Amino acid sequence: MSMLRRRILLRAAKLFDLTVMTLCFALAAVLVAHDTATVSLADFLSMRVRVRNFVLFAAFLLVWHLVFCFYHLYDSRRLSPRWQEAFDLVKATTLGSGFVCLAAFLFRLKMVTPRFALGFWFVSTATLVASRLVARNLQSHLRVRGRNLRQMLIVGTNPRAVLFARKIAATPALGYHVLGFVDRAWGGWGEFRKSGYPLASDFERFPVFLRERVVDEVVIALPMKSLYSQAARIAAICEEQGITVRVLANFFNLRLAQSKAEEFEDVSVITLGSHSTATWHHLSKRIFDFSVSLFSVIVLTPLFLVTALLIKLTSSGPVFFIQERVGLNKRRFRLFKFRTMVQGAEQRLAELEHLNEASGPVFKIKNDPRLTRPGKILRKTSIDELPQLFNVLKGDMSLVGPRPLPVRDYEGFDQDWQRRRFSVRPGITCLWQINGRSSTPFEKWMELDMHYIDHWSLGLDLKILAKTVPAVLRGVGAH
Repeated sequence: MSMLRRRILLRAAKLFDLTVMTLCFALAAVLVAHDTATVSLADFLSMRVRVRNFVLFAAFLLVWHLVFCFYHLYDSRRLSPRWQEAFDLVKATTLGSGFVCLAAFLFRLKMVTPRFALGFWFVSTATLVASRLVARNLQSHLRVRGRNLRQMLIVGTNPRAVLFARKIAATPALGYHVLGFVDRAWGGWGEFRKSGYPLASDFERFPVFLRERVVDEVVIALPMKSLYSQAARIAAICEEQGITVRVLANFFNLRLAQSKAEEFEDVSVITLGSHSTATWHHLSKRIFDFSVSLFSVIVLTPLFLVTALLIKLTSSGPVFFIQERVGLNKRRFRLFKFRTMVQGAEQRLAELEHLNEASGPVFKIKNDPRLTRPGKILRKTSIDELPQLFNVLKGDMSLVGPRPLPVRDYEGFDQDWQRRRFSVRPGITCLWQINGRSSTPFEKWMELDMHYIDHWSLGLDLKILAKTVPAVLRGVGAH
């Protein structure tokens, strides 16, 4: 695709988005005019010709455009999945609708009612997502038939470079044609020749190749430790000629960490993490945790009072047991539980170490002699864990997550991979709670924690919470 044609299509896309926003705004206004007595259709039409409203609407057109640019909705998204573009569109229209509500509050626009805002958001989101999906399908249809192809050159002949080329070839809808590879002779040369891909150039003739051939994108897949200077030179040559450069981010051959490109003070940063670092995901989980915990504390207040009274009447000592635990990224925090043991129980831990029934560094005894009579019931029903809802409200814990361990147990870890469980906020319940609770072997417990971290979603949290209640009621593995 020529640069002129690309610019025309890009401007057409921007104009289309602004047109959709205007039509959705008008449609929402008409719906409000018919359904409310405060603003009639005639009043709305008269409002539009006022200078103030005209200026406000023009300002909102600019804000709408800036929001879409902020979410990179006009950048090339050939290699990104369709759901990612749809999700970014939803975020953009939601933020844009938020600006409408803010303007309505500041300038007292009577027509922007909750119904107006909801109607505008829904129609604009549905229309724009549908239009982008249709456009993507049309582009894929043309690319599969050889139209609008981008010529790609891959620098490096190592296995990950060949694997990347095969993935590109297996997805013709992306619209890429791999011209060949660029590299010098090295130990794995024979293995590369078996792949069947051509060697387009070596490092010395690379600038000449770019001058003589059509190249839209260059993918750098060189080992950074030994060939950093070559990679830097190639990137500089491409920049000089205005050719797009992509760099495979799996520099270190990590198995679990996912990469994410970010910008900080005009510096490009690649972030590697083994779990989601998206602010949106963390925010949604935090809102869910706080809302459910606050509701639960209010509803369970009578149970809290009865439990506190029972503890005070049956044994001496405080109502709550407060212990230092290891939390997110090994931060220490004070965990709250209803006291289930006699006073001074922690000081007797050393003399009971030989009775430990759990594998690994954790300490568990089925018939712990330090338990009070009410404590046994509280442990069996997990009522003793309920004060941890206050830890969730404080932000030290989550409803669902790996259990926070005492400092003693953490210091007994002998394998670093187990410490990855501290990369997320600890929780009141997790997969171990619905798979045997305290009877789960330590090794299996760690595996379940890793599985939760690697497959986290709000849906998984809801599933675990739903299964925790019957597991607690059955009392399996509780001691």
